[in-house]
Amino acid sequence: MILQAAALSVLLCCVHTYTLWAPFEKTEESSGNTIEDETLSVSELLERANVDVGKNFDEPMVMFGDIAVPTGLQNADPCTARGCLWPKATDGNVYVPYRISNQYSQRERQTIVRGLRSFAASTCIRFTPLNRQSDFVDIQSRSGCFSFVGRRGRSQVLSLSRQGCVFKQIIQHELLHALGFDHEQTRSDRDQHVRILLQNVMPGTESNFRRIRTRNLGTPYDYNSVMHYDRFAFSRNRQPTIIPIPDSNVAIGRATQMSPTDILRVNRLYGCNSTASRPHLKPVQRKHFLEK
Repeated sequence: MILQAAALSVLLCCVHTYTLWAPFEKTEESSGNTIEDETLSVSELLERANVDVGKNFDEPMVMFGDIAVPTGLQNADPCTARGCLWPKATDGNVYVPYRISNQYSQRERQTIVRGLRSFAASTCIRFTPLNRQSDFVDIQSRSGCFSFVGRRGRSQVLSLSRQGCVFKQIIQHELLHALGFDHEQTRSDRDQHVRILLQNVMPGTESNFRRIRTRNLGTPYDYNSVMHYDRFAFSRNRQPTIIPIPDSNVAIGRATQMSPTDILRVNRLYGCNSTASRPHLKPVQRKHFLEK
């Protein structure tokens, strides 16, 4: 009888210990993202993650999908012509300080760091851990995915919510905003390459499809840019909102990482030494016929 009581006591102790430990592990590593999420386009991920973005009183105003707007301004047009680029060092590199919130699990932090480091492989951009610099990108898990455009001064929040934003393509997308880039489908010459069907756009999200006077840096319109939305972005009726022209079957907005043209633009905007002059590039296309 004594042996049975002892065995039961040990068993209950083990169950209690597991009950306490299991939720802790889930909180630390699980963010609700799934493997299937990784196959979604940038605009699909943004649309899912940004349902409640900007509604919290302590968050900046967010317009045009995922662009944070400084208080008092009514738009988020590219500011690179007005001096919001990050400064270049004497060695030719551009060092952008960053800080990552401790809200993230170790796995999520590693994913974010890989996204930050991916720029160093093909551009002169070097995202570096904050070390008492006054201006830096402050990466936090807010209520969605969003960023200011260009360098804004002091601590500028770049939100990568644990619920839906910690993916390579989203990380690169938001970092490109922070470097000074806007969405591809808002380019000044976009009407020569895509047709916007506003009748299919969800009410209240029309600003995602505005056309602005962008600095195109002598680069072609890029259907495969990580900054391009897909053809059903913010659709109200499951009908296309963006159709490429003249070939409506060209795939758009399916990038899982920066395209060669995205990289070229970064190098040209920041005058990287590795920039190659390629003025004869044509609009980047990737043939893909829609399934019936």
